[in-house]
Amino acid sequence: MYNAGLGAGALAVPLPILGNSIHASELLNPGLATAQKKALADVALNTAKALGASYADARIGRYLNQYVFTREQKVQNTVNTESFGIGIRVLRDNTWGFASTNDVTPDGIKKATELAIAIAKANRSIQSEEVRLAPEKGHGEISWQTPIEVNAMSVPVSEKVELLLEANARAMEAGANYITSGLFQVNEQKYLATTEGSYIDQDIHRIWPLVNATAVDMETGKFKNRQGLGAPMGMGYEYLIPDAAEEVEGAGGVKLYRNRYNLIEDAAAAGRQAKEMLTAPSIEPGKYDLVLEPNHLGLTIHESVGHPLELDRVLGYEANYAGTSFATLDKWKTGSFNYGNEKVNLVADKTQVGSLGAVAYDDEGVKTKKWDLVRNGILVNYQAIRDQVHMIDQNESHGCCYSQSWNDVQFQRMPNVSLEPGTEPYSIQDMIKDVEKGVYFVGRGSYSIDQQRYNFQFGGTLAYEIKDGAITGMINDAAYQSNTQEFWNSTSKICDKSDYRMFGSFFDGKGQPSQVSAVSHGCSSTRFDGINVINTGRNI
Repeated sequence: MYNAGLGAGALAVPLPILGNSIHASELLNPGLATAQKKALADVALNTAKALGASYADARIGRYLNQYVFTREQKVQNTVNTESFGIGIRVLRDNTWGFASTNDVTPDGIKKATELAIAIAKANRSIQSEEVRLAPEKGHGEISWQTPIEVNAMSVPVSEKVELLLEANARAMEAGANYITSGLFQVNEQKYLATTEGSYIDQDIHRIWPLVNATAVDMETGKFKNRQGLGAPMGMGYEYLIPDAAEEVEGAGGVKLYRNRYNLIEDAAAAGRQAKEMLTAPSIEPGKYDLVLEPNHLGLTIHESVGHPLELDRVLGYEANYAGTSFATLDKWKTGSFNYGNEKVNLVADKTQVGSLGAVAYDDEGVKTKKWDLVRNGILVNYQAIRDQVHMIDQNESHGCCYSQSWNDVQFQRMPNVSLEPGTEPYSIQDMIKDVEKGVYFVGRGSYSIDQQRYNFQFGGTLAYEIKDGAITGMINDAAYQSNTQEFWNSTSKICDKSDYRMFGSFFDGKGQPSQVSAVSHGCSSTRFDGINVINTGRNI
């Protein structure tokens, strides 16, 4: 099988869940030895150079996935998949070509490389500008693994099912009428070789527990949902060991978690809070000060900062699929554009331990790093890769190139984008005390943002009203509206690092053909003053 791209009609797997079904025991198969991968990758590199490529990279990928889904007292499904192959990207006559194959033999790799060269030649006739690749030294032979304590793939499915069903039972006991739960586990085994002399073997692990509790008023038919408050993480199964859960004190009696997550305890809270939502009053629309906890604010960061500062979106390359960006180059070039006020410091970081986006090297062999996007409120940089950075007068890639699979070409993807915590001691309880009229939003809810990532609306999993420095109770139908610049310039307080936590997305979509990637966003609870809050309730 061959998939060709970059001007020749790429084919993409819609979601990583697709692949060959396998027995769970195969998830622990070590796969090819490093020396075998190096020898196979060298076939691609040597073939590309012999055919006139000035640069080439070969990515041998083995992608393992396990998904477990339950509902109430039953297991709905378990899925184990494996996908294995090689993707070859070449630069010939300053033009990209890409091809891939699941025939990972010397002959299969040679044919795929020849196809990549042929595609580069065909693309040369339609490409208006030559590719300018930022320099990158070879890094030699390197191995890296997500720092995990327990490989989730090694834990028996029966143990995971037991955990999920126990969580379901606790949610039902607490008031849920219906409950679904699940567990996504991903292991990306990625080997990258480049003609610059890099041979990089990376073993990447991610995990995502899901809970969704539903409470129903049987007399009226009204129902409310409460999703889980655990974030997906770049960790192993240790994330879900209940005794190791690291609880962080929220406000209004809400229990929140950092680094380690108590799924059973959160499921019980979900059942109780879903039931409480049935009788909670509807919010009165108006101007409020917002207190946004990290699991909620992470999504706002993702949409209003992460996406608009992707350089390809800024340049219009994403316009047909996902829109453009208000944060245009002319604003950045002034060196004085107020993305937010002086309290706002937003950073990109591919090295953050425990994050979904953490790797040692990106998918074109660049060592990952941390860099500023907004410093003291001023827009100072974007997210860019090797063939983009010259467009912003830089000569070093930011190390944020990624492909969802061996059979998809790598391109610029969002790194972890986070808001730095406050530097002075300041807790969520201090913040609540400082608010006269406000709303405390917890967890991810509905959202909408325009194609330039400017005007938006966000709701939460839970919302609580704040009056005269105290939470008075849960409220329904609350969502806030603002625009990106107005919102970040209304930042008034940020809690210190003791409140810092990460939100994440397993399936952030981008590109045509569409690809997904996993990314985290860290922050502490933050206050935004004078934001318009609307009532989303409707009478049917």
